[in-house]
Amino acid sequence: MAIQWYPGHMAKAKREVTEQLKKVDVVFELVDARIPYSSRNPMIDDVIQQKPRVVILAKKDMANLKELEKWESYFKEQGFYPVEVDAKHGKGLKQVEQAAIEATKEKMAREKEKGLKPRAIRAMIVGIPNVGKSTLINKLAKKSIAQTGNKPGVTKQQQWIKVGNALQLLDTPGILWPKFEDQLIGKKLSLTGAIKDSIVHLDEVAIYGLEFIIEHDYDRLINHYNISVDKEAPILEWFDAIGRRRGLLQKGNEVDYEAVIELIINDIRNAKLGTFTFDLVTEMDV
Repeated sequence: MAIQWYPGHMAKAKREVTEQLKKVDVVFELVDARIPYSSRNPMIDDVIQQKPRVVILAKKDMANLKELEKWESYFKEQGFYPVEVDAKHGKGLKQVEQAAIEATKEKMAREKEKGLKPRAIRAMIVGIPNVGKSTLINKLAKKSIAQTGNKPGVTKQQQWIKVGNALQLLDTPGILWPKFEDQLIGKKLSLTGAIKDSIVHLDEVAIYGLEFIIEHDYDRLINHYNISVDKEAPILEWFDAIGRRRGLLQKGNEVDYEAVIELIINDIRNAKLGTFTFDLVTEMDV
């Protein structure tokens, strides 16, 4: 699954981020808590460079919390300020502001020594498409400001947003890299809805997701679908069992594999099969 695409608005977004960076005190890098490594844009490090950074692990309600603790430790070791949030339910939002204060305290102290008046912290929020930036901004601002949508590429232009008296946020369009060298990363991005279904092979995505859950939560999987399949059985046997149990059949009583694939992917994306972090610190090249 070689995925190569670089829409024009993303090239423009990268350029604008670089230009606006000097106007902010801190960068909020938003990643998906289910794939904290795979949802990071590798270009961001080059763009942001030494600017203080708060790494916001979004959608924590859909992730494995024990694995998230390991990722928090990893990001702290990198010199970042990690925060776990569940923006949809308004959890962890106060920690975002606290992390911003901690990340910029030295700069604010220098400004105070120079006699400058206290001011709001200016933060730029960046992340790949559909990682939850707009939802987070709306929750922080306590009103609907940023556009939201359950598909990549909703935010198309930058905008400054006031968050109380302590923060000013610069929202940016989602930036994706030119191509995925690692096919596994592409599957993870697709499985969590970060990239459009039309540019990937969904059968490969469903197989990856199913194999991961078979290995990490076999009992929950068979209970969810109310099926009886051996853990070592071929994937096709799993597809057949799920399809027949759910009545996903075509003429001639044949299993509708496209429908089964869609069901599995949607169940994983919506956490119906449990909460998982597909990027495991012990298995990633970090």
